[in-house]
Amino acid sequence: MKTINYLKLQAKNLYKDFKTQKTYFDSSLDGDYFGYTPKYFDVDALVTDYNVNEKKFTLMNAQHIIAKLAGFDKWTELSDSSEPAIELGKLLFDNMHKLRAEDWQYYIRDVEIENEIFLHDVDKLGIFRQVFADVEGHQTDGYDYRLPKSEKLPDEEPKIKKVKKKNSKQITVLPLTGALRIKFIKTANSVFESDLERLEVENPEVVRKLWDPEKYIDEILLKPDMLPIDQDYALSLVGAFLVHHVIALLNDEDNMM
Repeated sequence: MKTINYLKLQAKNLYKDFKTQKTYFDSSLDGDYFGYTPKYFDVDALVTDYNVNEKKFTLMNAQHIIAKLAGFDKWTELSDSSEPAIELGKLLFDNMHKLRAEDWQYYIRDVEIENEIFLHDVDKLGIFRQVFADVEGHQTDGYDYRLPKSEKLPDEEPKIKKVKKKNSKQITVLPLTGALRIKFIKTANSVFESDLERLEVENPEVVRKLWDPEKYIDEILLKPDMLPIDQDYALSLVGAFLVHHVIALLNDEDNMM
């Protein structure tokens, strides 16, 4: 399924949830209110947070909300975007339990401002995959509007299922040693070369002479106050933030010339 078709399906599912709408009379309020029996989304929460007109809700309105959850201002912006941008939107939607779309925008803006660079859609997609999508443990102050697949309709008795926690390997002592240290150095060297190419460095050999992967890992990337830290998450930080160090090395190169 194409990425945009996946998001279209989410809009259709949201519209289906709204079509379960029924009108009830509340004597305490002396008026009517709308009730829903949704299957896919927490409709009441969306109505509140997105100021939805419940009397005139259309498929287009559903698409607009899905676009918002995917980090776009409106559906037409989403549909006209590049494939990497749409794929990023899908990941934002699928990972709304980890990060709000708004917080992601702030995150990327800070990276660009601090390093005086412009990240293309494919770069943003890569960062999101490495830092958020492929890493567990992130928590957001936002709200996950999706209903769990196992959740029953409100008029049924919910069954409680025990969730098994996945065991994750933790880094508890620094500096890194053995095979884990070799893995981090190998990853850092690979990302370093990719960043050199992406930044179109004029004198890569000079910058390579300044590059010390072990010093970067021991003194910059990992610090004692970060412990304990998940190994996979720590490794993802290399791909996300090494570019900052490469830019600093470029500045050192300029000072040497």
